[in-house]
Amino acid sequence: MNQQQQYRQPWLHRPLFDGVFILLPGFLALLITILLPERYKYTEEMPLAAWVMLVLLIDVAHVYSTLFRTYWDKPRFRANRLLFLAVPVACYVAGVLLYAIDGLFFWRVLAYLAVWHFIRQQYGFMRLYSRYEPKHTLASRIDAVAIYAATLYPIIYWHCTPGRNFNWFLQGDFIISNAAMVRPVAAWLYVAVLIAYVVKEFVVYTRTRRFNLPRNLIIAGTFLSWYFGIVYFNGDMAFTLLNVVAHGIPYMALVYIFRQKERPLTIRSSVARPLLSVAMFVVPLILFAWVEEGLWDGMVWREHHQVFGFFSSLPLLHNQDLLALMVPLLSLPQATHYVLDGFIWRRGG
Repeated sequence: MNQQQQYRQPWLHRPLFDGVFILLPGFLALLITILLPERYKYTEEMPLAAWVMLVLLIDVAHVYSTLFRTYWDKPRFRANRLLFLAVPVACYVAGVLLYAIDGLFFWRVLAYLAVWHFIRQQYGFMRLYSRYEPKHTLASRIDAVAIYAATLYPIIYWHCTPGRNFNWFLQGDFIISNAAMVRPVAAWLYVAVLIAYVVKEFVVYTRTRRFNLPRNLIIAGTFLSWYFGIVYFNGDMAFTLLNVVAHGIPYMALVYIFRQKERPLTIRSSVARPLLSVAMFVVPLILFAWVEEGLWDGMVWREHHQVFGFFSSLPLLHNQDLLALMVPLLSLPQATHYVLDGFIWRRGG
């Protein structure tokens, strides 16, 4: 009983904040998906309003939240100047070379880089919520295997199942094959890992009477959002909803938490402080996302003129040499975000 009383949950900020912005999004996205009309669960159809909310305001906007922990953080930028300047240059040069070889090859490399980034984010959250627990134990290894199983099995299923009604970026960016024999083997391993994790949690609780609520919620949410978004449902909106909400909102929340801890606002009003803090964080992200997507729409895609009419006068690019220069430039915020994210959350980094 004394051990149970002394045990404290490893919240990153406050229970309510963590719950709403980090742990709840995956479960909420699943609930919304279940309530969607059938055509949004199993087709390529997605309403414009949903695209704006999910892709523009969450998926693209969350990329720019990295700025608060890199280029807009003067002490951290000074300490990591070479890294922060070299990464975008290297990403752009590599992007131009890849696109010059083949446009689809460029998107394929970027898609797999994005997948790894999404997987590592879930692993990172799991480790953050395990920071008070012993490292290098059987239990910690089972946790790691569980989070990787939760993310990798749906990706393997996707690669072995032609006819999915969604893509990561564009059609053909994943290498899809009808490897039917791989799916049942991967499924059995997936179930075995899930059972092992549940058994481990039961054993740990019976011995210590301790239950790490946020870690269990992040792992459960990962299992549910990735499985239902990729394996169970077969719709673009279902995939985007479960993929983007469970990834983008927690990431922005994490950056916001660390920004508030390291650079709190020094204004007296306890009412105005949180409102101003959130506005100063969110508004720049939305503006950057709108400009980026407007440039994409005006020069490359021409799919959402209702939202980006301001950019409709831009020339639509057809020349492959120009596209090889512009596409990697427009995707540079994403590529830089994916690469730098592997550095900025390291302990002591």
